[in-house]
Amino acid sequence: MTGRDLRILMTVDAIGGVWQYATDLAAELVRFGNDMLLAVLGPTPSAAQLQGAEAAGIRIAETGLALDWLAEDAAPVREAAERIAALAALHRADVIHCNSPALAGAAHFGIPTLTVAHGCVTTWWQAARDEPLPPAYHWHRDLVGRGLRAAERVAAPSHSYARLLQQTYGLRSIPNVIHNGRKASAAAGANNDMARHALTVGRLWDDVKGARILDDAAALIDVPFLAAGAVQGPQGQLFAASHLRLLGQLGDHDLAEQLAARPVFVSAATFEPFGLSVLEAAQAGCALILSDIAIFRELWEGAAIFVDPSDPAQFAETLSLLMSDDARRAELGRAAGERARRFTVERMARDTAALYASLCGARQAA
Repeated sequence: MTGRDLRILMTVDAIGGVWQYATDLAAELVRFGNDMLLAVLGPTPSAAQLQGAEAAGIRIAETGLALDWLAEDAAPVREAAERIAALAALHRADVIHCNSPALAGAAHFGIPTLTVAHGCVTTWWQAARDEPLPPAYHWHRDLVGRGLRAAERVAAPSHSYARLLQQTYGLRSIPNVIHNGRKASAAAGANNDMARHALTVGRLWDDVKGARILDDAAALIDVPFLAAGAVQGPQGQLFAASHLRLLGQLGDHDLAEQLAARPVFVSAATFEPFGLSVLEAAQAGCALILSDIAIFRELWEGAAIFVDPSDPAQFAETLSLLMSDDARRAELGRAAGERARRFTVERMARDTAALYASLCGARQAA
C-alpha cells in the first residue's frame, strides 16, 4: 500500500486548531485518492465548518460522543472509543487516524492506527499552572500515556512537542514529527502596505494563549491592538478585555482579510504544540513578535522577535520599536513569509500518507 486509495476514519473536534488541521489534511488526502470520514467528537461544528468540509469531498459523522478533555472521568471516553471502533468497522476503514491519544488509550481499535498528539491536559497544565496536576485529572494522564505507549505509530506537529511528550509520558522512542501546514490565502502577500496596528489570534479564554498579558501590553502602546478569537470557553471560561479591541471569532475569509493588511502579529502563548495562527500570519507577510518558548524558537528562529511571555512591558516596548522602524518590520515580514513556505499542506499530507503506508505494510507483514 502507498498511503493512497485507503479508507480512513479520522477523529476530530470542532473547537480549536484540530478542526483546521484535520480538514486541510483530509482534503489533500481526498485529492490523493483516499476516502475520508471525519468522526466529530464534542460540540457540533458550525454550518460554515460543515460546508467547507463537504465542499472538499470529506464526509462528516457527527457522533455526539464525549471529547476527552471536556469529560469528567474516563467512562464517557471509553464509550466514545468503543463507538469509534464500531464506526470504523462499519466504514470498513483501512486506517484510523486518531487525533486524541486519550481515545486511543481507552479501547483497542483492531485496525492500523496512527495517533497524533496536538496537546493534552497534562502538558497544558505544566504550562498554565505552577502546581502539580490535580488527582481529578490523573485518569486523563493515564489514558493519554496508555494511548501513546500502545500506538503503532505516534506523531506530533513539532520536535519540541514530541520531546515534551516523550519526557512527560516516559515513551521509549520520540514520536514522529509531521509539521502542520496551511494553504496560503489568495490575499496573502498581495499588500505592500503595513497596517498601523497589532493583532493577536487564538482562543482568548485559554490561559496559555496569554491574552491577559497582551491586554496589559495594549495599555502601554499608542497604536490599536486587535484580538480575534473566542472569549468564552466550552467549560464557561471567560476573557474580558480592558484594552484589546475584540473582533470576535472570525471565519477564514474575514481572518484572511485582517492578516492581508499586514499588522504586526503577536503571540504571548506559553503552550503551543505548533501554532497555526502564527503560520497564517507569516504566510500573509506579517512581522512576528512571539513568546520565547521552545516550539516557537524551533519553527521561527531567524524570522521573528522573541519576548518573555510573562512581561507585558517587553511586548509593548518591542511593538513600539517595530512600529517606528518600517524597514525592520518589512524585513521581518519577508523572513516570516519565506519560512512559512516550509509548512505546506502538500508536505503534511505526503508525510502522513507515508505513515499510513508503513502502518498497513507492517500489519500485512505481521
